[in-house]
Amino acid sequence: MYFEIKNISDWQNVVNSILPELKHNILLLKGNLGAGKTTFTQFLLKNLGSEDEVNSPTYSIVNEYKSPKGKIYHFDLYRLKNIDEVYDIGIEEYLDNSFLCIIEWPEVYEDELYGLEYHSMSINSTGESREITFE
Repeated sequence: MYFEIKNISDWQNVVNSILPELKHNILLLKGNLGAGKTTFTQFLLKNLGSEDEVNSPTYSIVNEYKSPKGKIYHFDLYRLKNIDEVYDIGIEEYLDNSFLCIIEWPEVYEDELYGLEYHSMSINSTGESREITFE
């Protein structure tokens, strides 16, 4: 799926289109700094019924949110240097015990997902708009 958004309210249209397609409990979010990964996550969690305040997990590495469907974990792996650091935070336990795991900056862990089913979303900021692809 491909989307182009020009203002913040367009995120709702993206979420409306993606939610019916969300079949796996892992969602990889890729994009440069400030592309809108956390903004997308805020819209997504609101639409999943979470009443929690969604913030970037840049410093905490992982934030936990509640939803009527179960726990949602939001990761930011940007500061992790290698796969050992990813395992040190216990990522496998989170993946096994969640309704949804949203992983920003997943590149350090992506090879380890081989054989698992997941979705991937890329957000490219072009300056005036954002181009989004969802698989």
